[in-house]
Amino acid sequence: MTSQRISSLLYLLLLLTSINITAQTLEIDADLRARFEYRHGFNNLFPDNMEPAAFVNQRTRLNISYKADKLQLFVALQDVSIWGDTRQILAIDGNDSFSLFQAWGQLQLNKNWSTKLGRQVISYDDQRIFGGLDWAMQGRFHDAAIVKYKKNDLMLDVGGAFSQQQERNEGNAFTIQGFFTYKSMQYAYLKKSWEKSSASFLFLNTGFQNFTGVANDTPDGVSYRQTAGSYFKFPVQNINIAGSAYYQFGEINTTTDLAAYQVSLEGTYKTDKVLYGLGFELLSGTDQAGDSKNKSFFPLYGTNHKFNGFMDYFYVGNHANNVGLNDVYAKAVITTGEKSNLLIKGHYFSSNADLIDNSNKYLGTEIDLVYTQQLMPFVKMNIGYSHMFASESMSLVKGGRPSDNTNNWGWVQLVINPNLFKTNLSKSSK
Repeated sequence: MTSQRISSLLYLLLLLTSINITAQTLEIDADLRARFEYRHGFNNLFPDNMEPAAFVNQRTRLNISYKADKLQLFVALQDVSIWGDTRQILAIDGNDSFSLFQAWGQLQLNKNWSTKLGRQVISYDDQRIFGGLDWAMQGRFHDAAIVKYKKNDLMLDVGGAFSQQQERNEGNAFTIQGFFTYKSMQYAYLKKSWEKSSASFLFLNTGFQNFTGVANDTPDGVSYRQTAGSYFKFPVQNINIAGSAYYQFGEINTTTDLAAYQVSLEGTYKTDKVLYGLGFELLSGTDQAGDSKNKSFFPLYGTNHKFNGFMDYFYVGNHANNVGLNDVYAKAVITTGEKSNLLIKGHYFSSNADLIDNSNKYLGTEIDLVYTQQLMPFVKMNIGYSHMFASESMSLVKGGRPSDNTNNWGWVQLVINPNLFKTNLSKSSK
C-alpha cells in the first residue's frame, strides 16, 4: 500500500469526527490470528521423496466502522505474512504483505433503499457461490457497487463490478490473469424469510478476458458464464433441512460452451450435547475422455474451504474443468464443555463424470477433526487434524501423483478479536 493511500485513509478518519450529523458511532475492532500448519498431503497427494511442510501464517487486521443516520463507512487494513518471511532488520518491508482489505461506504437513500460502493465482502446464504473466505488469511473482496432493497422479510441486492488494473486512454483489455478473476460481473440476489425458513434466488453473470498467442497473453474478447440457482432452509419437526441447486451455462472460452449443475441437501438434528448432520453434494464434471461441452461446475467466489473436506482437495484453487465431485458426508458437533466443542466429519468422495479407461469412480475418504476452545473473552483456540485415505483413482485427478503415501494435515490456530474502541460522537459544527 502506498504512503499516499495511507494518508488518504487517515484523512478520512479525521474527517469523520467533523461531519455535521447526529447519532454518530465510531468503532474500532482488531482481528489477529496466527495458525501453525503441518502439511503432508494437503491440497494434493503427497509425492515420493519429499519432506512435509510446516509454517506459521498470521493475519493482523484493523476494522474501523463509522455509522450515522444515513451513512455507513467501513475500512479494514490488514497485514498477512508468514513468520520469518521478512528479515528482522530490513529497513523497508519488501514482502508486500500490507493491504487494504475493505473500504466501502453505504448510503441510506430512504427507508427501504440503500447503495453500497467500494471494496467489500459479498457473502450470501451458506457462502457456496459468494463468501468472505475468512479461513484464508487474506480473505476475499470485490471492488463493486450494490443497490440494496429491504422491507420486512424481503431483501433484494443488485450489484456489479468492472475490473481494470490501471488508468488508460485507449482500450479495456484486462490482463490480470488469476483463478476466475473476472473482467466484469453483474448479479441479482433475492431472499424471502419466514419465522424459521428462508429461500433465496441468485443470478450471476461473469465475464472473463480471453487470451491467445504463444504465451497466452494476447487479449482476444470476453467470454461470459451465467450461474443461476436457489438456496433454502426449513424445519421438518426436529430436523433442520438446508439445500441448494445451481445451474451454470454460457461459455468457457470462444470455442467451448458450458452446461453444469450443483445440487446439495443436508439434514441436522440437535440434542442437548450433540448436533448430528447428514448430507450430500453433487457437482457435475466433464468426462476425462472428452466432451463437446464443458460440464464442470465451479462454485466461483464462495468459501470453498468450508465444503468437500478441510484438506482442500477440491475447488480451492484447483479441480476446475475436471470430473466434478460426488460428496456424501456425515458429521457430529459434540459439546465437550461450557466453552468448547469437537467437530467430527467424514466424507466419501467419488467423481461425478467418467474417468479414463472406465476406472473406479471412488476417489477417497477424508476424516476431519476440529476442537474449539474459548480461552477467555475475545480469545479462541482451534486445533485440527485431517486424514485423506486416497484411492488409486485419486491420482487420475491429481496429476498422476502416487495415492499410497500418507496424506494428513494438522494445525493449531489462535484467534484474538477484541473491540478496541467504541464511542458515540456528539453533534459537531466544525
